[in-house]
Amino acid sequence: MPELSHDELDRRAAQVAEQVVAWRQHLHQNPELPNREARTARLIADHLRSLGLDDVRTGIAGHGVVGVLRGGRPGDRVVALRADIDALPVKDLCGAPFAAQTVDEDYPGGPFPVSHACGHDAHTAMLLGAATVLAGVREHLQGTVLFVFQPAEEGPPVDEAGGAGEMLRQGVFAGPVPTMVFGMHVVPLPKGYVGYREGNQFGASSLVRITVTGRQVHGSTPWEGADPMPVAGAILTGIGQLYRQVPAADPVTVTIGHLEDVGRFNIIGETVTLWGTIRCSVEADMNDLQERLTTLAGHSAAAYGCTATTEYLQGVPAVHNRKEWLDAALPTFCRAVGKERVVQTPPTLGYDDVSEFVNTHGGLYVLLGVQDLEFAPDGQLRPASGGRGMAFNHNPHFYADDDTLTTGVRLHTHVALDHLTGTLVPRA
Repeated sequence: MPELSHDELDRRAAQVAEQVVAWRQHLHQNPELPNREARTARLIADHLRSLGLDDVRTGIAGHGVVGVLRGGRPGDRVVALRADIDALPVKDLCGAPFAAQTVDEDYPGGPFPVSHACGHDAHTAMLLGAATVLAGVREHLQGTVLFVFQPAEEGPPVDEAGGAGEMLRQGVFAGPVPTMVFGMHVVPLPKGYVGYREGNQFGASSLVRITVTGRQVHGSTPWEGADPMPVAGAILTGIGQLYRQVPAADPVTVTIGHLEDVGRFNIIGETVTLWGTIRCSVEADMNDLQERLTTLAGHSAAAYGCTATTEYLQGVPAVHNRKEWLDAALPTFCRAVGKERVVQTPPTLGYDDVSEFVNTHGGLYVLLGVQDLEFAPDGQLRPASGGRGMAFNHNPHFYADDDTLTTGVRLHTHVALDHLTGTLVPRA
């Protein structure tokens, strides 16, 4: 049997390109929020079954799907290719004819407009394309490929379990166990570029909930109660000083993105709840920041005759790309997209719970450029002439060009083949 070539993988990726675009546009028009990805999961599972995979597992951590493809040649390596499938509570202003008009009326805290403002539609479509390509050459594969479609990467509702950590707890890799996990995230980089970072590619994250409790009273007699609203203001102001209490070389951020008050215009309510996130590029800073924020909230509340309870939920470790894995993978990336398009990127305070997989089983998580951008002579990103400009993830205007999807399919398949053949493995 002749050896499987990368050119053959590329030829098959080109053949499936039109279908990958169709999947992406369908998913973009039909986004679903974390832990509500039922229709998305059904589309994924139906296609994986149509490929004749050895196993298609569904219902993992809610709507997670895993396809198992056992190669026709003996081999002990197992590569897990991962894509996240959930959307965001963000209005879709990307300007594409397939922009979403979805509104989720029933989601906790909603109703919310829903869109794929972080590109998970592209991730899902690219991995479906990779599954199609690799299933077509299964007789040449030396080992096993797992196609892991993960729900709730953006974080499930606060009173629900979900995401990569929950998939692990439910035994997603109980058998076979991956010898490598690989994934990518679409970002504002020039189209077709691969960005990587040795060390923490994405930061550590923690959801924070601060509940400030006072004494409810009529708005005309504030001296009779204890108003929690000024406490919220003091906490928001004090957060700005937290940055001065950690090393300046360690990027961190503490953001309060949502505030809830139960009351009306003429009532001083009993509680105010602040919801936010802590991000750290250096994981050791997380505990320190949490302790400082807890102290800030408690002391601010006491100054106004109130109390504060601070909780840290849905903690996610940083995505750590180890040097030995990068050294092994860089030749694969350079072959797939061209050496000049493989670039080192600075740390980001974005998070991705793929860290639960990569940090546990080894592997890599990289960035894929999908926008009309270019590098200026000084190395800074700038909009390319005649293009759509730059739009960051989680922004209503975020976009990912369809003509980059085949690059993602090729990356998945090249990484899978190289790992299974022993080319892409860490060297002692």
